[in-house]
Amino acid sequence: MASRTLGRLTVRAVNSKRLTPQKAPLVLTKSAVSKLKQLMADRPEMSGVSIGVKTKGCNGLTYTLDYAEKKGAFDEEVVQDGVRVYIDAKAQLTLLGSEMDYMEDKLTAEFVFNNPNIKGTCGCGESFNV
Repeated sequence: MASRTLGRLTVRAVNSKRLTPQKAPLVLTKSAVSKLKQLMADRPEMSGVSIGVKTKGCNGLTYTLDYAEKKGAFDEEVVQDGVRVYIDAKAQLTLLGSEMDYMEDKLTAEFVFNNPNIKGTCGCGESFNV
């Protein structure tokens, strides 16, 4: 069975800029939408991606990003530019008002959550606390 995880995730606390309030609990950048469309094209049997949160790392919490066949009973659904994202009930409050971006350079390719709710992150950016 193929892995359902989408890859590396990084979290950034947003201090210097205020994200514009949106109706959706999560806003996707054009880069994130483009990458998610590309990933979903490889898995047409999946209806979208699911964002969750789990206890891990030196700062307490980390996000998970997996393919999803369907929306969970208590998931929040965000549809933007044809991309469907399900936010797990446990992750909803930690993501509220966040921006999901996709960044790629010579060394890494990763989804980045620019999150105004975060109080601290670890040095590598994979775990956070609220």
